[in-house]
Amino acid sequence: MNQPTFVLVHGALTDASVWRRVSVRLQDAGRTVIAPSLPMRDFDGDIAYLKQFLGTLSGPLVVAAHSYAGSVISAPGALTDSVRSLVFVTAFQQDAGETAGALNGKFPGSLLTPENLVVRAYPGGVEVYLRPDKFGEVYAGDAGARDQKVLAAAQKPFDPVTLEGSFANAATWHTVPSWAVVSTQDNSIPAEAQRWMAERAGSTVVEVDSSHAVPLVHPEVVAETILSAARR
Repeated sequence: MNQPTFVLVHGALTDASVWRRVSVRLQDAGRTVIAPSLPMRDFDGDIAYLKQFLGTLSGPLVVAAHSYAGSVISAPGALTDSVRSLVFVTAFQQDAGETAGALNGKFPGSLLTPENLVVRAYPGGVEVYLRPDKFGEVYAGDAGARDQKVLAAAQKPFDPVTLEGSFANAATWHTVPSWAVVSTQDNSIPAEAQRWMAERAGSTVVEVDSSHAVPLVHPEVVAETILSAARR
């Protein structure tokens, strides 16, 4: 049987290393894993980047997305015909005409608020970081103190225009089977929003008592969910 390759796509504020503990478990299970790095300069650019990246891979694919990357893999222009299933890990499940920013404000509870953010200029725009002293509370409350400090120091910022990007056609999860890991203590994307998006998408839902950093804190849950998606 041709085993799928697992493509793990990071979201805003962390890079592909957010998947490192999940990757170890999947690789120990004998699976092939690859974790690309999104530019996060504009939404359409991230969609085009992922589509081109997936086009370099052969065989069936299972694509997992954390956080903002859920919006990217929801876009029909981001996937290739090789994608067999999708896994949304505390992630946006965006549909046509929607934006990640609006979805994150649909229910109360997100601490991704202006007072917790730092905005810096870069050539061509501005990029957003979490205040280091707020990183644990907002993103990784159940991670160890050392992990919180390392994550805060090594943030991958995003241009805020990414959260205002949308697409015109129906989302991928309307036709591609999907799973959703919902973090019940998430202070970035409220759990109520995650549940609402997953129910709307008809995703198979796994809930875990965790923060937004669930790939690092509960990698066993995330890895098993991805393997479940592959078994289908």
